[in-house]
Amino acid sequence: MSASYAYLGPEGTFTEVALRTLPESATRELVPMVSVPAALDAVRSGEAEAAFVPIENSVEGGITTTLDELVAGEPLMIYREVLLSITFALLVRPGTALSDIKTVTAHPAAQPQVRNWMKTHLPEGVVWESSASNADGARLVQEGRYDAAFAGEFAAARYGLEALETNIHDAENAQTRFVLVGRPARPAAPTGSDKTSVVVWQRDDHPGTLRDLLGEFAVRGVNLMLLQSRPTGEGIGNYCFAIDAEGHISDRRVAETLMGLRRSCLKVRYLGSYPKAEARTEDIRPLPPGTSDAEFVAAADWVARCQDGRF
Repeated sequence: MSASYAYLGPEGTFTEVALRTLPESATRELVPMVSVPAALDAVRSGEAEAAFVPIENSVEGGITTTLDELVAGEPLMIYREVLLSITFALLVRPGTALSDIKTVTAHPAAQPQVRNWMKTHLPEGVVWESSASNADGARLVQEGRYDAAFAGEFAAARYGLEALETNIHDAENAQTRFVLVGRPARPAAPTGSDKTSVVVWQRDDHPGTLRDLLGEFAVRGVNLMLLQSRPTGEGIGNYCFAIDAEGHISDRRVAETLMGLRRSCLKVRYLGSYPKAEARTEDIRPLPPGTSDAEFVAAADWVARCQDGRF
């Protein structure tokens, strides 16, 4: 397998910037790909050791392209995550003024993060068209296809453009979450501040189905961090659920939750247990009573003694 990491390209994307924050990226060949599916398929085919792709942002929620690719096809696993604060620059060809801009482009996920800024600062009637990535939008501006692109300021030099405006964002402290995805293997060792991701398919549709699913987490004191429904492609009303939960699969409360889901759901796809990007010692909450590993072990021992008549 190639010692390379594929990522959403071209060069100059926020994805590349986030990837380069991983220490191991310095020892890998970083290969830009035209799309998230292409990056993940490079892992499935063995062309790349891992893929680094966006999966969630704080303005629009889950990146559906990435979620859908992880739901379908040959299974993959998440091994790391990175959070990156996002602000945009308006990149133009040298000599372009704000009043000259009639067309603008960026990745679709960027539009909700700059929509209000556009209304306030750009000429009326400006046409937005989406591009494969923010950096690809910058490349299209360089080629003359569009007048301006929203991208990272760092992409200006790469594409011979100027940053006409910087620090553009509609939401303060906007962040995008990226994940490092590889072929299935043993999860990283628990750190005490971890996240576990799964996708679950309901067995049937009846009143309280979602409540029952969530109850598997609640009764074991497992906190949810993300819950997003995605269509299965099998008709209107058929959905699966992408879930991020606090904890590691080696934690008894998480392992028993996964067993409960496996018993009660049609299908469960495990996407990995990995360290939280935002993990800080002071943020680690105490577990609810009765949900520590020691308490699970003690309860199991008690049941065993009862079965032996030693209670």
